[in-house]
Amino acid sequence: MFVVVLLVVGYFTGVLTPLLDKVWAMVNTSSPMTTPAPLWQQQLGGTPRSATIAGGAVVIEHRTIVESRSLTSGAQLWEHKADWAAVAGEGAGSVVVTGKLLVKGYEVVDPTSGSVRRKDTEARAVWTYRNGMLDVRCHGPEDCILSAWDPLGSSPRWTVQIPGIGFVLFADNPDILGTQPITTKRIDANAGGPEQMPPMLGLPIDDQVFIVDTAAGQVVRELTPERDERVVVVGGRVLRIKAVAADGTCYFSVVATDAATGGEVWRNAGINLRTAKDGGCAQRDDPAGGRNVIVGVAADARELVIDAYDGRALFTGAPGERLLGVDDRYAIARTADGGAVRSVELGGRQRFQRAAAPKSHVALTPPALVVVDEKPDKIIAVNPGTGAELVNVRSDADVLAVGPAGMIIVKGRDMAYLPFGGAAAPNPAPTGGNPGNPGDDWPECGGPKQEVCKGR
Repeated sequence: MFVVVLLVVGYFTGVLTPLLDKVWAMVNTSSPMTTPAPLWQQQLGGTPRSATIAGGAVVIEHRTIVESRSLTSGAQLWEHKADWAAVAGEGAGSVVVTGKLLVKGYEVVDPTSGSVRRKDTEARAVWTYRNGMLDVRCHGPEDCILSAWDPLGSSPRWTVQIPGIGFVLFADNPDILGTQPITTKRIDANAGGPEQMPPMLGLPIDDQVFIVDTAAGQVVRELTPERDERVVVVGGRVLRIKAVAADGTCYFSVVATDAATGGEVWRNAGINLRTAKDGGCAQRDDPAGGRNVIVGVAADARELVIDAYDGRALFTGAPGERLLGVDDRYAIARTADGGAVRSVELGGRQRFQRAAAPKSHVALTPPALVVVDEKPDKIIAVNPGTGAELVNVRSDADVLAVGPAGMIIVKGRDMAYLPFGGAAAPNPAPTGGNPGNPGDDWPECGGPKQEVCKGR
């Protein structure tokens, strides 16, 4: 009782205030998250749900607020009340789109200053991409308008009428009919930031699929999937995936059609795109893949990467290998013995192979291939084309975002930034691409077959 009285009197008289402030500062200071230490480390007000690097800022999404911090110092730039946030654009042209759940509309915010560039009060759903954004607003249950915007634009590129949007299309980036990324623990599924807007979009509305040409801004087809098929839109093609139960198993087939004409382009019987699981043939999942390629399993259990545009097999794994990541440029696979990962250029040669612990977590992002090891705990980033190390630190943190020049890691409420060193990181949209069409660039035209450029 005597000690308690002394502490209370000392606090209110100010005698113990400096000492108590020092003790509180020690309690509230975290030890470095990495060895060697990161460029900066900051303690947030809560555990973040997501983070995205937008130019010179990192945009952090919490449960009820969105904040932005400087990429060079970690200092807070601004904070807004919002239930969700997504980044559109890239580099200096990035913007943050924020909104509230079950409330129509959104705000387009500058990632550095926090100023509102544009405000909408009617949109129900928003999709954000590296080269644009889409929103949809409705005047009635079957009277909606889909609009495309430049991230910094003040008027839409185009608008098109669609018959409703369905119950599931709301807030930011609701699911549409395409591919799903290959994910892993310890690395956020959206660490690489926004993707390019696909050339064709598949919107599920009232048991139908509406195919929207995102360059021309028009609905080019309306499809009603059959009972035993799943329809997805990948690489400008409409894939009709059938799974038929017979002889105690599922028989799969894929038919790819031209989105505009409906004419068949290619077909593949026997390939399993893993759209059905749990022993049944009901297809409830989209195939794995990235941008314009899909991942499948051949009859001999080897994993494949297929060009959705023309059906070519761009990568065939060795027996026992497992794909860990894929995009329009590379396939990342773990070797059959589990002791290494290798990078293979799609349609070309192996780029590199490096040792990796059998239980390490691996993810491919546009800027870097990320490897998170356990026991000992390490975070490693390498150039996906050369294998040159960009980051190699000891840490048990998780990777939340990867940008062109570094990555954001998080552990609880602590966040840190690891800049890429050594070899320069690759451009998220590398150019120079198609041997058969040297005048075209992959990022502008969408993959090795330049499908977005055709007819444009």
